[in-house]
Amino acid sequence: MELVRFDYSHDAVALVGWLALPEGEGPHPAVMVMYDARGQGEQVRERARRLAALGYVAHVTDIYGDGRVHAMSSQCVDDLNRIHATPDVLRERVLINYRALAARPEVDASRIAAIGFCFGGECVLELARSGADVKAVVSYHGLLTTAKRAEPGAVKAHIAVYTGAKDPYAPLEHVDVLVAEMAAAGAVLDVTVFGNALHAFTDKDEGSHDVPGTAYDAVADSVSWAGTIALLQEKLS
Repeated sequence: MELVRFDYSHDAVALVGWLALPEGEGPHPAVMVMYDARGQGEQVRERARRLAALGYVAHVTDIYGDGRVHAMSSQCVDDLNRIHATPDVLRERVLINYRALAARPEVDASRIAAIGFCFGGECVLELARSGADVKAVVSYHGLLTTAKRAEPGAVKAHIAVYTGAKDPYAPLEHVDVLVAEMAAAGAVLDVTVFGNALHAFTDKDEGSHDVPGTAYDAVADSVSWAGTIALLQEKLS
């Protein structure tokens, strides 16, 4: 399936999104697919195609700008540090992607969800914390901490977090902090901890991360995806 490019911007930064479109007449429910630190690689594109086959408009988002892709994790440090240095910009950039998708004629703006991997998992949690009108967000091995905690009553999304007990970038104490944050905010949060999983457990090409603490885990990958599809069916029907 060919993905369709569309262009938008944020504060003079050109953003390049890609859509995987389902068959049939719209408007359709939609899912944002948010990338890991390397950018718009094959993992998010492949997941977008899977989602389109299930009837969703799938949006491969752009947080860095210009649709950048880094072959290895070590090449993305500047982009990642730049966006993390300005938490307000990070959250607004996530929201710009959401608004761009919601404005598409193919999309039913009342039925939007978001999934994200690693850095993208952090981004979907920021989307939920912002109070955006999304039905569900799913974070796979994402960073769980934030500079802008959810305000009480703000979170509209059903949040699902899939994380590894051996992930050095999202240790179990961060899980506890997230649970406390979302309880205080009155949010619905489901957390699944895979006892033997490291960081990047959904990525069959985890060697391209070239960082310690990463490994593919077939069980965690399969179970988290099955849970995602069940949640999307429930929340976007």
